[in-house]
Amino acid sequence: MASNVLLVGKTGQLGWELQWALACLGTIHAIDYPELDLRDQGAVRSLVRSVRPDIIVNAAAYTDVNGAESQTDVARQINAVAPGVLAAELRQSGGRLIVHYSTDYVFDGAGTRPYLEDDPANPVNAYGRTKLEGEQAVAASGVPYLIFRTEWLYGARGKNFLLSILRLAREGKPLRIVADQVGAPTTARMLAESTALALACLTDSDPGAVSGIYHATAAGQASWYEFAKAILEECCALESPAPEWCRRALQSVQPMPSSEYISSARRPAYSLLSTEKLARVFGIAMPHWRDQLRLCVQELQGTPVLS
Repeated sequence: MASNVLLVGKTGQLGWELQWALACLGTIHAIDYPELDLRDQGAVRSLVRSVRPDIIVNAAAYTDVNGAESQTDVARQINAVAPGVLAAELRQSGGRLIVHYSTDYVFDGAGTRPYLEDDPANPVNAYGRTKLEGEQAVAASGVPYLIFRTEWLYGARGKNFLLSILRLAREGKPLRIVADQVGAPTTARMLAESTALALACLTDSDPGAVSGIYHATAAGQASWYEFAKAILEECCALESPAPEWCRRALQSVQPMPSSEYISSARRPAYSLLSTEKLARVFGIAMPHWRDQLRLCVQELQGTPVLS
C-alpha cells in the first residue's frame, strides 16, 4: 500500500539521500527551511494538518555542536520542541508512524563496549541534551515511532568531515586530527537506504509492534585520525599515480590528543553503538565503514572536490 510521506529537512545531506531512498514508498512531500521554520510551532502544526501524512520522516536538525553551546534555545526549538510537535500532530491526524534521527552524543562516551539502546543516557554537551529531549518528546507523543541513533554522518554533499578533510588537503593545510575519540563513520546514503528498508518492512504490519529506538551505524570502528587517513588513502587509490596533493597530505597527516583540540563543547571519547537490535528486528546490517567510505569517495571522482 502506497504511503503519504512528509519528509522534513530535504536539503541536508541525509534529507537529500532520503528523497531518493523513500520514493518507492509512495508520495513524498519534501520540505525544508525557509519553506518551513521549525522554530515556528504554528507553521509546523499547519504543515502536518495540510499534508495529513501517513508517515513523517524528520531529517532536520540543528547540528552545530559548538554552536549549540551558545545557541541552546535555538538548538532546543529545532532538535527537541519541533520533533515533539510533529509527532503530536501526526497522532492527532491519525498518522501511522514518525521516523526521527538522533545521535551517539546522548551518551557520555565513558563506556567500554558498544552502547545498547536502553543504556542510560548522559549527554556531555548542549547538542546531545537537545537531541535527547527530542527523543523523549517523540516517545511521549503516543504515536508509533522509529528513532534511529547514528554517528559521524557524512556524504558527498553538505558539510561534513570527509569534505573538510579533502578541502584542507587540496589547500595544503596541515592536518592534525584527534586520535583518541572512537566511533563508526556512517554515510548518509546507507542510513537513508536502511530507513527505507525498515519502512518497507512495515507496509502491511502494525508499526506499534516495533516502535522504539534503534542504533543505525556502519560496522567497525575508527578514530577521527584513522578516518582522515583512510579518506586520503581511498582518494589516492582512485588514480595511478595518485595526485600530488593527496600523496602529500597522506604523508603529513598527524594524530593529536583531544586535549589539544580547541572546542567549546565536550565530545564523547567512545561512541560505538550496538546495532544488534536493528539486525534482529529488521534484518538490517550496514556495511563496514571502510566499504561505505570507498563507495562515497568513488562517487566524488570527477567532481570539483577531487578533480
